[in-house]
Amino acid sequence: MSMDSTQLCRHLRTYLPPASAFGAARSWAVPLWDHALALYAQPEVMTACLYLQDDAGVDVCELLWVCWLQVHGLTLDDDVDSALDDVRAWQTEMTLPLRRQRRALKKRALTNPGLAELRETIQRAELLAERETLVRLQTLAERGQGIRPLGAEDPPLEKRLASRLGLQKKPHLSALKTLETRLDPPTQPR
Repeated sequence: MSMDSTQLCRHLRTYLPPASAFGAARSWAVPLWDHALALYAQPEVMTACLYLQDDAGVDVCELLWVCWLQVHGLTLDDDVDSALDDVRAWQTEMTLPLRRQRRALKKRALTNPGLAELRETIQRAELLAERETLVRLQTLAERGQGIRPLGAEDPPLEKRLASRLGLQKKPHLSALKTLETRLDPPTQPR
């Protein structure tokens, strides 16, 4: 069951320090885009994310969103898949075609400056599409759709992600563990 805005605000007020501690009058300590950039820049995180994307078909934006929710003491609820329909459609229609085009040009761009410039432009467009995905995911969270407070009975992030994504291979689990250990600070439910 998703949270209504009153429940979400109440949870964030009890879970996070006052907004003034962040110099902003909003409920989120760090916007999802900023959190995703900071986490992705952590050692081994980019490699882990790209490995999960390429080897297991994991959506990196959703993965980073779940990590951001963890920092805010939130997790996915059972209604999340229906809440994600529009976001996933955006990824399928916009982000994935751009990624395919960028990757298709990789070898040829090494020897052709014009194709290298085109590839860079496509890469910028892909990043903008991913940023839009993260904006949409943050909006879902702001509306309390598909999320709930993290409870003491919830397993650690790595195990929740492995279960949700159907990952069992040791390299996949290791990549998930990398993400969990790079969250700063590590969070546990209160």
